[in-house]
Amino acid sequence: MSILCGVPILECVYCLGCARWLWKKCLYSAGHESENWGLATAEEFAPVPRLCRLILSVYEDDLRNPLWAPPGGYGINPDWVVVKRTYKDTGGCAAPYMIYLDHDNADVVLAIRGLNLAKESDYAVLLDNKLGQTKFDGGYVHNGLLKAAKWVFDTECELLRDLVEMNPDYRLTFAGHSLGAGIVSLIVMYAVQNRDRLGNIERKRIRCFAMAPARCVSLNLAVRYADVINSIVLQDDFLPRTTTVLEDVFKSIFCLPCLLCLMCLKDTCTLEEKMLKDPTRLYAPGRLYHIVERKPFRIGRFPPVVRTAVPVDGRFEHLVLSCNATSDHAIIWLERESQRALDIFRACLSSFSMRKKMKENLGLSCRWRVVSFFATPG
Repeated sequence: MSILCGVPILECVYCLGCARWLWKKCLYSAGHESENWGLATAEEFAPVPRLCRLILSVYEDDLRNPLWAPPGGYGINPDWVVVKRTYKDTGGCAAPYMIYLDHDNADVVLAIRGLNLAKESDYAVLLDNKLGQTKFDGGYVHNGLLKAAKWVFDTECELLRDLVEMNPDYRLTFAGHSLGAGIVSLIVMYAVQNRDRLGNIERKRIRCFAMAPARCVSLNLAVRYADVINSIVLQDDFLPRTTTVLEDVFKSIFCLPCLLCLMCLKDTCTLEEKMLKDPTRLYAPGRLYHIVERKPFRIGRFPPVVRTAVPVDGRFEHLVLSCNATSDHAIIWLERESQRALDIFRACLSSFSMRKKMKENLGLSCRWRVVSFFATPG
């Protein structure tokens, strides 16, 4: 009898937990996580749209006759493509990638495409991990992504070294989307630890732009490598927020209510302080850039705002209940909204410069009139 009396109490507790979880998910939508971050500048954000287009070009079989080019094209010269690797070349060890010598922007770029839903090898890379399995430089990293990163680096380091030495004024940039973003993040960390294999290139010449990255590094590494790794997240993108082990997600795909129930209980009962103290927990790497272009209880898209920070807490810890959670992960939308944000940056700078110039001209005109008045005889 006493056990039966306790059942309604458990049901009430569970319902309250679900209600709290649902309220938190709705509250954390529309850029709540980054509301206290600073605004990015046009200079630091300028490479993002260009690199998104470069990543998109990796999907093409023939860059001279592109099939999927965004409006305005990819903005690249096919003659400057140094090497382009396919799944046949990588043997499933990594996603396809391309090395591009960008003379217009003084950049040596290695760009890696995102997850291919039709390739088992890509899933194998993502699923090859358990929390606390792989240590790296005093922290923890995703095991499968680190293996792929080492394979790419070992394969291309001699070519990259030659390109960097032949172009001493160029930067070495790594860019990737989704699965590729996690790989390039760990390539950069591995490259910084092995700069002698790249001709002792200076650390400040190495950088990474991870578009919609998977959570692949522990918190201490995410902060320590913030000077070389930049993660770009569009609004409600699900992948940088996915803390559930991916293998469990795939196993539970036929029992989604069970998965949501477990996530509800986990988010409700786990304190944020406890999560931060877990050294094996993985996070989105480096400095974070959050593109926010929707507002709560509003319809449509607004002019995007780009916020940036290197936070210790609040690194996209909560999944967001949003119908855009998957579309915000797409590289096409990321390229489009980042270009819109950059255009707004430049328009504001142009307007500010024009107003400043008008004030300076007005001040010169006023001073000239005063001087002329006092210089007039009589």
